[in-house]
Amino acid sequence: MNDTLVLFLPGEELPWRWLRIAGDVVQARGEGFPDSIDLDAPPPIAIAPADAVTLHWAELPDRSVAQSVTAARILAADASASPIADLHVAVGREGDVVERPIGVVGMREMAGWLATLAANGVDPAAILPAPMLLPRPDEGFLRADLGGEGVVRGPTSGFADEARLTELVTRGAAPVILGRDELEAAIVAAVANPPLDLRQGVFARRRRFAIDWALVRRLGWLSAAILAVTLCISLVSLLKYSFAADAVEQRTDLLARQGLPRGETVNNADRQLDERLSRLRGAGLGFTRTGAALFSAVRAVPGAEISTLAFDPNGDVRATLSTEREGQATDVRLRVEAQGFTARLSTLASSGGRVTGQITVSAK
Repeated sequence: MNDTLVLFLPGEELPWRWLRIAGDVVQARGEGFPDSIDLDAPPPIAIAPADAVTLHWAELPDRSVAQSVTAARILAADASASPIADLHVAVGREGDVVERPIGVVGMREMAGWLATLAANGVDPAAILPAPMLLPRPDEGFLRADLGGEGVVRGPTSGFADEARLTELVTRGAAPVILGRDELEAAIVAAVANPPLDLRQGVFARRRRFAIDWALVRRLGWLSAAILAVTLCISLVSLLKYSFAADAVEQRTDLLARQGLPRGETVNNADRQLDERLSRLRGAGLGFTRTGAALFSAVRAVPGAEISTLAFDPNGDVRATLSTEREGQATDVRLRVEAQGFTARLSTLASSGGRVTGQITVSAK
């Protein structure tokens, strides 16, 4: 343990007392509140007077802290004359011992101790009952003087040394007096690993939020690395798309050269191909589509024939239509229009038992 301050809380007739542990030994001790407290050292450990804390031992459920505390509060309520709402109950553990220590202290006393310590600029890491500084004997009782107060400790008991109370609890057996070296070693061990800390529940020490700058820096570098990798992936994707676009453009240019007349300079493949297609198919929708609409309509009407056919520069298809009856010519016109074209019939004339006229088909 590195330089830990142990503060003995004052009682009705007891002043402040303290001792300082460094290098696993007690280095200094004194009476009254210390003149200065090293803020860089571990938080002080406070010791509650033995006569202010009632200690019990019992086998408690060990599944969770909440279950242990609940069972301990039930035991404390049965053993105390004060309302359980006015009592603070804490549960500890002593090594592998099955029976666990239970500390019972008034809520007012706990709040008063913490307020007194806070007024002196101290937020203790733990508050231990004075008897819990003594080692647990296998049998019999131990006695020691802690901060001017006599304390007695048994396997399942701990209390302030009072003549009549001590004789009653020990049944007249004289407690073994701990030597100074043994007592200091026990204090060092108890402070290093408190068997019972009263700072639990509503009195638990609040953890201060601290920024781990080393972790922040690592996260910053990790974020920068992730951003750099993401940027590299994006750049590689852009280059890949650019190469693919260049390849498509080259292939388009090659196909355009195959579709355009030999020797023609390729400036805009799409536009030049559209122009050539327009020249090949003609104006409007082209001769092929317009003529196909007319031919299909003529085939669908029995007795209808076409004798002449012409394709005008404006995209119109003109044909001489011959039918057996005038109604059949009208049927041809309607069938052409049903395919999305405009059809116009000239004046029909009868000759040789047939009706002839000119039909003009154009895009809408």
